[in-house]
Amino acid sequence: MAGHGAAFFDVDETLIRAKSMFSFLRFHLARRGEPEGTYDRLTAPLHRGAAAGVPRQEINRRYYRLYEGESAAALADAGRAWFDEQCTLGGLFIEETVSRLQLHRATGDFVVLLSGSFAACLDPVAEHVGADWAIGTHPTIRRGTLTGEVVTPMIGAAKGRAAHAVAGVRGLDLAASTAYADHSSDLDLLTAVGTAVVVGDDPVLTDQAVRRGWERLTPQAHASLPF
Repeated sequence: MAGHGAAFFDVDETLIRAKSMFSFLRFHLARRGEPEGTYDRLTAPLHRGAAAGVPRQEINRRYYRLYEGESAAALADAGRAWFDEQCTLGGLFIEETVSRLQLHRATGDFVVLLSGSFAACLDPVAEHVGADWAIGTHPTIRRGTLTGEVVTPMIGAAKGRAAHAVAGVRGLDLAASTAYADHSSDLDLLTAVGTAVVVGDDPVLTDQAVRRGWERLTPQAHASLPF
């Protein structure tokens, strides 16, 4: 496959409208019968930390500590149930980006999803859109149970490193590759490839798009999701 390119897609607010980790957590807590308000109690410290400027990598680590002691198999099952519900509700996918992904598949590009989310959320999304690989944050698992820790949050510079690793393993040409992302933390991913596409209106990426001549993709407005 030497000389061929890849198409890298961030997931949350690039490929799907929901913030998958938080949408899934709300669903998972309700599914297992947690009292109303548990979701807000657990996520409030995360939101406060983000508002106070705590790095996204650290917020990502704190999020996965909420799953300490949970079964990996049960979370995978819950993830598929979450995805099915989201598809039934409709409006999960950003049509403009999915169309681009389908074009990349049709032209033979190796399609990779990169996300700070984890396999419980990413696997059903990847299967639905036909991605070749989905690389997310990997929670540490011991004897089938999550420890609450993660190896490396797939946030920020980690996405750029992942793109280089994928290219090396698959024999792909990053100069012939394309990346789609919506947030300033994805800058390392966008600069790792020959063609960068900014999704949405993040001010940092918008400025970079103007400076570097990157394409901007502006999805049509859609009814807001509650996550």
